[in-house]
Amino acid sequence: MDRDPAAGAPLDQVGRIQAEWGRERPDLDVGPQGVIGRLHRLAGRLTAELTLVYGRYGLSEGEFDVLCALRRAGEPYERAPGELAAHTMVTTGAMTKRIDRLERAGLVTRRRAADDQRGRIVALTRPGRELIDRAFGEHMRNEHRLLELLTPVEAAALEALLREWLGRLDDPPGDRTPDPGTPGR
Repeated sequence: MDRDPAAGAPLDQVGRIQAEWGRERPDLDVGPQGVIGRLHRLAGRLTAELTLVYGRYGLSEGEFDVLCALRRAGEPYERAPGELAAHTMVTTGAMTKRIDRLERAGLVTRRRAADDQRGRIVALTRPGRELIDRAFGEHMRNEHRLLELLTPVEAAALEALLREWLGRLDDPPGDRTPDPGTPGR
């Protein structure tokens, strides 16, 4: 079994890939694969673990996301389709397909907006609210189970690192507008 020379531990799949690239392309620094590759693999594993719960409620990941966005809206649990798209980070076309499926299942309704006859409003039905409340409760228990693989200190440190990294990707330094009240920014 190959061992990671830096950590002394057996190589995982990403480590083996890095070693192969190191042999084949020693002119390239493949170090970033250690983080990016593992995050990519972790994301896939986490998605698989999360979608098992959604499936138990007859929901796809996207449908679960729409129902959550409506439930988080608070009473009367409704949003415009464009607002739902923004809260779920999908296109309006993809949102329409999700809403169509949820409406056929009786979990949401659509109606014209009172202030704009061209606009629509999507609302949770009572069965939709009951379903997402049950599904979200199990979802949170599942997320707790997954995070219990880390210590509380590790989880907090990882969350802080990911928040910072994502913030930098979402707001690259060249795109930042200096805030006169914040030194160095």
